[in-house]
Amino acid sequence: RQVSFEEESQNPPTVGHWKPLMPSKGDKEEPESGCQDAGGVHEPQPMEQLNVSRLRSSSVEIREKGSEFLRDELHKAQKELKLKDKECERLSKVREQLEQELEELTASLFEEAHKMVREANTKQAAAEKQLREARGKIDMLQAEVTALKTLVITSTPSSPNRELHPQLQSPSKGGFRKGHGRNKSTSSAMVSAASQSVAVEPASRECKEVDSILFAEFQAWKESPTLDKTCSFLERIYREDVGPCLDFPRQELSELVREAVEQNTLTIEPVASQTVPMGRVAAEECGGPKKCALSGLPRTCKHRIMLGDSGNYYYISPSCRARITAVCNFFTYIRYIQQGLVRQDVELMFWEVMRLRREMSLAKLGFYPSEM
Repeated sequence: RQVSFEEESQNPPTVGHWKPLMPSKGDKEEPESGCQDAGGVHEPQPMEQLNVSRLRSSSVEIREKGSEFLRDELHKAQKELKLKDKECERLSKVREQLEQELEELTASLFEEAHKMVREANTKQAAAEKQLREARGKIDMLQAEVTALKTLVITSTPSSPNRELHPQLQSPSKGGFRKGHGRNKSTSSAMVSAASQSVAVEPASRECKEVDSILFAEFQAWKESPTLDKTCSFLERIYREDVGPCLDFPRQELSELVREAVEQNTLTIEPVASQTVPMGRVAAEECGGPKKCALSGLPRTCKHRIMLGDSGNYYYISPSCRARITAVCNFFTYIRYIQQGLVRQDVELMFWEVMRLRREMSLAKLGFYPSEM
């Protein structure tokens, strides 16, 4: 054996030949060529057992590594599955939220649509009601226009028709009517001015001659009627008649009265003797039944005025009432002309304007009917 081992150690294996250390499981163990001596004696038994133990340990190690790898893969797959489950849960919540928002949006849209329909029905009902009221007002205005046409056509500035208008009768026949309601400045319709004309007109017919300058200004204004005081026609009347007629000692209150007359928001109403001043203004500013608020003089005041909807009443004397009424009648007539309610010849309208200007001049000078 010693000789065989020495011969094997002296003869190294061929280069490139691989000799497995541990044969695989199931392979037949082949005797090494160098392990036999010249007599053909085999390697001892402990060497074979060492190879078997090495093979078994290597198999166990491979099995353990394989199982560890599979556990890692399984753990990774479980993690990915959990992530997929969370993502599915999140997407499910998003879908439920979107469905809920869609339902709420649909419900709100239907509610808004029903609300719009209700509002449209309400507006339609209100519009129909306003239309009926407007038609009623139109009928009333048409009746007033018819009456105004009758007044304008059948009456002239010099000789008004007293049979059709009993309010033009003299105070001794008609008498003064007490307790009349509250009237705006436009609702007087020149009744007071017409009654004034009876008291101041002379018995004989007066001669008239058209002033070319005044008539030309009126014609130019008639082509395009306006209430702008800058036009030559109204500028002259403001300067010569309206301004002086509404110029009272109480300047501040006079300005308020002029604005109310121009804006058609002045109210004149009769008062009883026991009525006390009303409103937020002091009693001395409002005047009283025995003191005029515009002139500041002690006068018996049978009427009071209110500017717009302020709720403040100012007691005025008969002279101040005549001046305010004359100006209101003038503005009422030119508003009728502007609105196209006066169907008359230009010259007749001019003379009516001149008559109203004369009434303002007389009232400014202190002339007024006794029934005021």
